[in-house]
Amino acid sequence: ASFFMPISLTGKVVLITGASSGIGTSCAHYFAEAGARIILSARRKEKLILLADELQQKYQAKTLLLPLDVQKSDAINTSIQGLPANWQAIDVLINNAGLSRGLDKQYEAPLQDWEEMIDTNIKGLLYMTRAIAPGMIARNAGHVINIGSIAARYTYPGGSVYCATKAAVKVLTEGLKIDLLGTPIRVTNIEPGLVETDFSNVRFRGDTDRAKNVYEGM
Repeated sequence: ASFFMPISLTGKVVLITGASSGIGTSCAHYFAEAGARIILSARRKEKLILLADELQQKYQAKTLLLPLDVQKSDAINTSIQGLPANWQAIDVLINNAGLSRGLDKQYEAPLQDWEEMIDTNIKGLLYMTRAIAPGMIARNAGHVINIGSIAARYTYPGGSVYCATKAAVKVLTEGLKIDLLGTPIRVTNIEPGLVETDFSNVRFRGDTDRAKNVYEGM
């Protein structure tokens, strides 16, 4: 049984980035149960295939797979423009793709860690929104949901760049709301706290034991 009673979203098109794990996968289940048609996007196509099969079996959900890396603006634009006609009217965009890397001091962190967090959490979110929001405006309907973090409001040791990216998500959400005043399009920033997902495994680049320690005592 579901934890929630989803509202009916029969026939609505929902695009979820970072759909292959964690919060993205949970969102996919929720929207599938509510009757939506779901565009599942992530880098790992094989994981998307497994998820699509599960949603089909559990909810008879219609899905479309969109394997891409949100860091690549050209790939996003090509993919969105190339959607089949009956999938182009995206009603809900969930900008969920995001990651953290390392817990180093700001003056010691590897530059690659910074680049990946900024390129995914900030630029990736901007690229996706830029590709999809104009269609919502043209149709006069839509909802952009950004998955931020409580880290936007609380800077923790070793997390300053990650926290800065989530503070940026908060500001970008507020800015998009301002830009969309006068339209019926809604914009939401959700700021989860600690959630047990692959997040820490990604942060520590596959160091499972170190990742487990994050949730110890919870």
